[in-house]
Amino acid sequence: MQYKIIVDSSSNLLPNYLSSHPAIGFAVAPLTIRFGGKEYVDDENLDVEAMLRALEQDGGAASSACPAPGDFLKHMEGAEHYIVITISQKLSGAYASALTAKSNYEHPDEVFVLDSKLVCGSMEQLVVKAVDLIEQGLSFEEIQDKLTEFRDTMNLLFVLNKFDNLIRNGRMNKIVAFIAQLVGIKPLCYGKNGEIQIKEKVRTLQGVYKRLVHNIGTMCPETEGKTCIISHTLCENDAIALKQEIEKRYHFKEVKVEPNRGLCAFYSLEGGIIVCFA
Repeated sequence: MQYKIIVDSSSNLLPNYLSSHPAIGFAVAPLTIRFGGKEYVDDENLDVEAMLRALEQDGGAASSACPAPGDFLKHMEGAEHYIVITISQKLSGAYASALTAKSNYEHPDEVFVLDSKLVCGSMEQLVVKAVDLIEQGLSFEEIQDKLTEFRDTMNLLFVLNKFDNLIRNGRMNKIVAFIAQLVGIKPLCYGKNGEIQIKEKVRTLQGVYKRLVHNIGTMCPETEGKTCIISHTLCENDAIALKQEIEKRYHFKEVKVEPNRGLCAFYSLEGGIIVCFA
């Protein structure tokens, strides 16, 4: 096997994601969620809805932990080149952990670690791009350059009902956290330079969805041939309605609706919607 792609579980991807591309290896290093004296591993066996119900009932302190270097390193076998894609380093220690794994690998020059600067659907799009570049027959160095260029075109918008875990775990700066908690404000947030920022302050849920759809066109004027991924936490109907509005207005090749898995569900909580597009 020439190439293997490794992601962390904030990508929302499962280990069988590239089963239709058997010549390319794929692996997922899980993050963990901790509360109530228990540890929930964000892998294919996690019951996300049950975890969120337990989290709501517990009401105590909760946190997440990135994969250890060994969690990445153990997947660095069976291939000549490795592409490791992680959640934004400003939101998690996964990127630093992957770099440590690279430095401990016997051939570190054959490992490329990419900070996605975002999360979930953006990481999936980077995986799809990596597969395309590999199948084009590009060199490892060319793949690194083009993946980095593509990463810098990615956009992410999101709407949450609750910001509790993002705030408690220091994933938002104090000013953004303060605005997010204001009564009567429903912020439209986005990813900027790997951090969470507020794009607009809206007063209703219906209004913020309209502004989200509008801002897709502002941030990505040309959508034809591109993909939009909507990730939701236990609000599939809202996500489908949003998909329909996006399809009415834009010309994406595909608008996908997918459920958030453990880590993304933990931070977005029920009703959270994250929209990723190039």
